[in-house]
Formats: sequence, structure tokens, C-alpha cells
Amino acid sequence: MISDAFGQYRQQSADVGTSQPFGSTETSNEGHREDTGDFRDFLKDASETLYEGSKYTKLEFLIKVYHIKVYCQLSDKAMTMILDLLRDAFEDAKLPPSFYEAKKTISKLGLDYTNIPACPNNCMLFWEGDSELEACKHCGTSKWNPNKKYKQATKVLHYFPLKPRLKRLFMCRKTAEHMRWHALDSNSDGLMRHPRDGEAWKTFDRTHSGFASDPRNVRLGLASDGFNPFGTMSTTYSIWPVFLIPYNLPPWMCMKHTSFILSMIIPGKQMPGNNIDVYLQPLVKELCELWNDGVETFDSSLNETFRMHAALMWTISDFPGLGILSGWNTHTGFACPTCNFDTEPCRLVHSKKWCFMGHRRFLRRNHRFRFNRVRFNGSTEERNPPIKLSGSDILRQIAEGKGAKLDGKRKRSRRATKQWNKRSIFFELPYWQSNLLRHILDFMP
Repeated sequence: MISDAFGQYRQQSADVGTSQPFGSTETSNEGHREDTGDFRDFLKDASETLYEGSKYTKLEFLIKVYHIKVYCQLSDKAMTMILDLLRDAFEDAKLPPSFYEAKKTISKLGLDYTNIPACPNNCMLFWEGDSELEACKHCGTSKWNPNKKYKQATKVLHYFPLKPRLKRLFMCRKTAEHMRWHALDSNSDGLMRHPRDGEAWKTFDRTHSGFASDPRNVRLGLASDGFNPFGTMSTTYSIWPVFLIPYNLPPWMCMKHTSFILSMIIPGKQMPGNNIDVYLQPLVKELCELWNDGVETFDSSLNETFRMHAALMWTISDFPGLGILSGWNTHTGFACPTCNFDTEPCRLVHSKKWCFMGHRRFLRRNHRFRFNRVRFNGSTEERNPPIKLSGSDILRQIAEGKGAKLDGKRKRSRRATKQWNKRSIFFELPYWQSNLLRHILDFMP
């Protein structure tokens, strides 16, 4: 939580809001005085030592105490009694009089989260107009845990609103300056060191020139993968955190873990599969609002208020995750999302696995490997590379219910295999269809 809100507060606390005084004639800044005032109080707690000679600041100590409370499941009353004892034993320590006051200090992070009950079978979220429902309207399963004496949701999505986290990036002067780096720093040698040097970024700028006109508009990447929180392979449990990466920052900052934005934690114990779109609904809705309407944000580096917009550029995942996020079936002979249906899948007889051949078609037409029969499969390669599909091509295939018959010997493969399992929720974003690059494959070591 502290890294998400304020990962570099030790180095940057002295720079917040010190570039220029707030202009008394700037009426557009009035709505943000309260936010920046709370932020300065927060910085004071972050820099003030617990007592003279202590290695902890007041904020660090309260964060650690809060962590102990959550980890050991202590009550608020117990924490207040502990704080009373510590204040009595260490009279010079700057400790709050009660745990209620401690929570008020921590709440200045301004990074609350929302608990949204979900159907135990991943059918729907009980939110917005469906928040009062007692059971899933698709499968009829109750949202309450039957093993509890009191009403407690069986499965809960922890969602962290995006807008306050993006606004927080502009609260610190140095970070706000770095948010314009992608437009202000020049690329003199033409090498690709950052996504802004790639064709996908440049195409997005040409297509959406209004968005690109203000370099402070935030460009995000989404990354997600499942893991076992218990750290043991004997327990089959998988939760899926979803992270957002702010690509406005320079390469030495945007990929630091302190720059990642935790968007949500999708609960287990089974992986969400293609129903991950159910859990992505709050994020996609907020991304649509940030694209269409934006949000008033105070830029501490320029001492002005502007309307910040945001866009999701692409997703990042491993190969199974790519299938879950995009809807493309990655478990068949047509698993390659680049080749799509323009491929000739080969099924290995003895291992009963799909083998993906035909890589020579990506070479230039006169490459010697294209005509080498001996070192490859005994034939030459005359095919052109597969045509890159546009967003409209994908939507057309989904609308047609595109399937393909495979020649494998398993029973399942004798039927038409549906390659598109769903229409990805990301197509609800107004710009997603025109994106040149929608899903990036992360090659794990």
C-alpha cells in the first residue's frame, strides 16, 4: 500500500509543491487545495521521526503496526490498548492517542479500495444495479457463505479505484515532470528503448491526435497472472492480481515495482478463466470514463489544473493468460494468435502434442533457408507471412462464430473447434479496436 501510494517519499518529499506558490488568482486550483493540504500533512508524517534518534518515521511505524494488526487479526480495541502502553512507556514518541487516530493518519494516503461481492461461480458481480441481489441471476447460487453464522460473501473482488492513483502521480513535482518525459525527451539514434519508440505508440498518436496533444494524458499497460498465495504446490489455489503500468514514465522508472499500480485482486480458489471479464468490469468502466470525460487533476510541476485522460495501450501476460484476456483459444493447433487460421498445424503422433512449424515464411523472399529442404521438413517454403489482423477483422470472426476442424486423433478434435471463446471486454474501450498492438506475450525465463 505504501509503495503504491508513495514509493519514493523519502527522496521527493522536499520537492512537493515547492516549485511555485499557489496562485491566488487561479480559481481552477481551489478544488485541489484540500487534496494537496492533506498530502502535505501526509508528507510531514512521512518525514517526522517517531522520536529523536529513532530509525522509524511516524508513518513507517504506523504502517508496520497496521500490518501486525491485519496479520494477527487484532481488534481495534486491542490496538488502542497497545498504543496506550507504548505512549506510557515512551513519553517522547509521537504516537496517536488511539487506533482511530492512527487510521485517520493512514487514510491520508487517499487510496481506498472497494469490496465487491462476486458469484462463487464467477458468473457476475453484485455491484451497481445488482448490489442488492441475494443470489446470482445466472446460476442462482447464493452470494453468502453458508458456513458462516452471519452474512459474509463467499467470494469478494478487491478493487482499487484508478482515478485517485493516477492523480497521485502528479502530486509530486518530480514525478509530474517525469510523466511528460515520453514527449519531451528525444530519441536521437532511432533505437527502441521505450514503448514510445515503437510503431504501436506512434500509430496510436496519429489515430488519436487529441489525446496525444497533451503529454500528461496517461498511457497504461495491463499485466496479470495467477499465483499460489500460500507458496506451496500441495495446495491448489490461485488468485489473480491485476497491475497497471504507467508508460509515461521513463524506462528506468516505469518498470520499477514502486511504479506499478495494483488495480484489483481477483479471488480464488480456481482461476477465473474466460470469466475474467466479469471481474474486469469496474476497471473497464473507469477506463471508459477516463477516456471520454477525464478527471480534474492538479499538476504540481506546472502549478495548474488540467483534465487528465487515460488509455490502455495493451495487455501483458504469458501464453495461457493471453488466451484468457483476448478470448483466443490457445490450446489447439491454431493456438498462434499471429497466424490465426492461416497455418498448418502438425500433431506429433507419439507425444500427442501440437507442433507449430512454418517459421521460414517470416523470412525475406530470397532467404536461403526458404529453399533448404535437407535441414528442415523436406520441402521449400513459398508462403508469405500471415496477414496481421485488425480489430475489425477479429470482431468479424467473433460475430461469425469462427471455428476450425483439426486433424488430431483425439475425440474432441473431430468436432469443429471454436477458436474465439468470447468477445473480449476490452473491445468496450472506444479505442481498442483501432489499436495496432493489443496483447503482448511475456516470454518467461
